[in-house]
Amino acid sequence: MISWSKTNDALGTANRGNPSESSLCTLCRADCTGKCETWMSSLLGRKMLYPRDFGVITAGSANTTHIGVNYNSLRIVGRNYGAKGLSQGLSNSPDDCIFPNVSTEVEFGSNIKTKARIPVITGALGSTFIAAKYWEPLAVGAALAGFPIVVGENVVGIDREAEIENGKIKKAPEMDRRISTYKRYYDGYGAIIVQLNVEDTRNGVAEYIIENYGDDVVIELKWGQGAKSIGGEIQVKDLEYALFLKKRGYIVDPDPTLPEVQEAFFSGALKSFARHSRLGFTDLNSVEEAAEAFMKEVERLRKLGYKRITLKTGAYGNEALAMAIKFASEANLDLLTIDGAGGGTGMSPWNMMETWGVPSIYLHSKAYEYADYLAKKNKKVVDMAFGGGFAREDHIFKALALGAPYVKLALLGRAVMIPAFVGSNIEGVLRPERKQHVNGNWDKLPPSVTAIGQTAEEIFANYFDVEKKVGSDEIKNVPLGAIAVYTLMDKIKAGLQQLMAGARKFNIESISRDDLIAMNKETAEVTGISYVMEAEEESARRILDM
Repeated sequence: MISWSKTNDALGTANRGNPSESSLCTLCRADCTGKCETWMSSLLGRKMLYPRDFGVITAGSANTTHIGVNYNSLRIVGRNYGAKGLSQGLSNSPDDCIFPNVSTEVEFGSNIKTKARIPVITGALGSTFIAAKYWEPLAVGAALAGFPIVVGENVVGIDREAEIENGKIKKAPEMDRRISTYKRYYDGYGAIIVQLNVEDTRNGVAEYIIENYGDDVVIELKWGQGAKSIGGEIQVKDLEYALFLKKRGYIVDPDPTLPEVQEAFFSGALKSFARHSRLGFTDLNSVEEAAEAFMKEVERLRKLGYKRITLKTGAYGNEALAMAIKFASEANLDLLTIDGAGGGTGMSPWNMMETWGVPSIYLHSKAYEYADYLAKKNKKVVDMAFGGGFAREDHIFKALALGAPYVKLALLGRAVMIPAFVGSNIEGVLRPERKQHVNGNWDKLPPSVTAIGQTAEEIFANYFDVEKKVGSDEIKNVPLGAIAVYTLMDKIKAGLQQLMAGARKFNIESISRDDLIAMNKETAEVTGISYVMEAEEESARRILDM
């Protein structure tokens, strides 16, 4: 097993827990006082692109070992001539070919194109309590930065205030809150996407949204995710709430209606209940039946009025992957998100997350292979997003390049939540009257923050960028967690621009698989990316013979 370093002396960062390939701790806490790379980038922004203490240091790369088949064993190719993808009005002169002129804007979709300022989409933020607590900074930050955000499954079903009568939603306050929060600052870039699982479909979530919000909201069918192979889950510590969820039609484990279970709860031996969703497609016995059922559901959603429909699938095997790509393409869907094993979660069985499913790089490599197979047969290929352990700009570049030209976005899950956590904690200290509202966890600023500043204007590198965007009067209404999200995304955008400029690619569409090399033959074999010792060899020999 590969062991990732807990500290980075060059950046001055440290992981509280065990770091994963994504650079995030395996267990990311909302009350963390720092200071992993993503945590620090939420405050310092672009400064985190460079080694610390400029003027008194020199720095050298520590990433010289590439063991096993993983994204770390892919490296980005730099080029020494040319420029592709320059925006209209720019020349190929050195004055125009600068990294700030790299366009990170992207669009995806079939008949209707959805634009984003950065090729990022969030993971599904559903019924877990941590998603609900930090929705405001996440949604506002996504809207301000201009990238899509996903409302995950079961949001209506677990809402005690929601009213559902005979399978029809009459009232859904939490869903309304999530959509309206995003739309407040939405300016045409990004989108709000709402997932449907079995229970959501039964509860009439699609009908409620189209009736109340029209086709401004994108609807997403949910097959699974990278962190688990069963439906969505949450834990509840309240017997009354567990009984409510059971009555709503959910699976609750252990069964709160059983007298012996209630006795165990009241005695203190049982402290929580797990609420589970149902598996889909269980009544189907063949791929053909699955295809028919899928197309019928897509047609149902279109008849309701949805013009943009997406699909999220998890780390299943090759058959399910082929189904997802083929079905989504034939159904003319707008996006297929493919989430690899090892992905993040707010609630999943730990050993399931550790041992089930196809790891991201294997799954994504196969997805490219299948997409390319269809394209070479002159078949339509759905736009795709890759997810599963991404947090930084280099991860985004590699995902886009590995899946080029079919992949338009990289999914960031836990990484996007970190700035919401740290910004809310800071707001709880600086604005004590809002501590409960923003779910702040600190009573005072920790040294990791006070070393940067004492006020929001001092602490967040992009505070004034956000103020310029919303105005000096409105800035006081913007959650500090949203400013932190914006700051992180600005750092990621700048880092992505630098990597793209180094590859001489000045827009997202020009990124290609040739922009990567594999650092061992196993990774080359799995991904189809050229092995470092063989990449560009023909061209190199031709140069030597000139």
